[in-house]
Amino acid sequence: MKLFYADHFVLPLPEGHRFPMVKYARLRARLLASALFHPDDFVVPDAATDEAILRAHDAAYLSRVAEGSLDAAEIRRIGFPWSPGMVERSRRSAGATLAACRAALTEGCGVNLAGGTHHAHRDFGSGFCVFNDAAIAALAMRAEGRARRIAIIDCDVHQGDGTAAILRDKPDIFTCSLHGAKNFPFRKQTSDLDVELADGTGDEDYLKALELALEQVFTRAAPDLVIYLAGADPYSGDRLGRLDLSIEGLARRDLTVLSTCRAHGSAVAVAMAGGYASDIDDTVSIHVATVLTAARVFADNGNRDAPARLTTESR
Repeated sequence: MKLFYADHFVLPLPEGHRFPMVKYARLRARLLASALFHPDDFVVPDAATDEAILRAHDAAYLSRVAEGSLDAAEIRRIGFPWSPGMVERSRRSAGATLAACRAALTEGCGVNLAGGTHHAHRDFGSGFCVFNDAAIAALAMRAEGRARRIAIIDCDVHQGDGTAAILRDKPDIFTCSLHGAKNFPFRKQTSDLDVELADGTGDEDYLKALELALEQVFTRAAPDLVIYLAGADPYSGDRLGRLDLSIEGLARRDLTVLSTCRAHGSAVAVAMAGGYASDIDDTVSIHVATVLTAARVFADNGNRDAPARLTTESR
């Protein structure tokens, strides 16, 4: 299974910025140290090209991002100061989801160790999202003739509003979002399937809602490819989450999504999406568990005795 990363493309942030940029390098280091992956499994993706980005984004917006001519309000809405590093990092992160999709369609599963930038709209960025990697990748897979039907299953705690808006008129791309009803963004968009969850929703209620949602996704969309946004922010210890899932509950979420995809014969590209735990190691552990679960579910040998060992390695 290929793991695409771009954590060495630095997005300079001021001291005290609340975005946990360091989590990506820690995630890759933890996975390398697990000895469950070969160093050759870790791949630096190509940057997303203008052609790929423009399937999802407005040309004038791309130009403002690339040239550094975003106005102050646009910069505030994104939440990052503009820099050439921000542009390159954003292109590489989108490129990683593109690469993960291509790998998934030949190998069953591919992983972007970042990504999930679902608040970026066609003509503006928002909520730490510059380019919408899932929308870019889904539209590219259709344009390249690699996938006939695609589903985006977004399990970040925040609604994938940009994804829903960009892909609203794309009948072959199904958008599903499970998110906190009262959380950001406060102006929601309409996905093909939205599941709104009350503050404080815990493991069992979340997993019941997820199972019902997955039934609808695979009945209505029958996807060849799933892009799965495995946000760590439904965690009870997340500063921005407002839900109450345990680390074990999030692992069950991942297993439910990924095993359902495999059972239906759908390839899966995984993106990490959000995570803002008070202890950053909790966020990293949740992301590590997501990757290890994907490796187990899509292992060629179908070894069902692996979960205990993989779970131990994720701690």
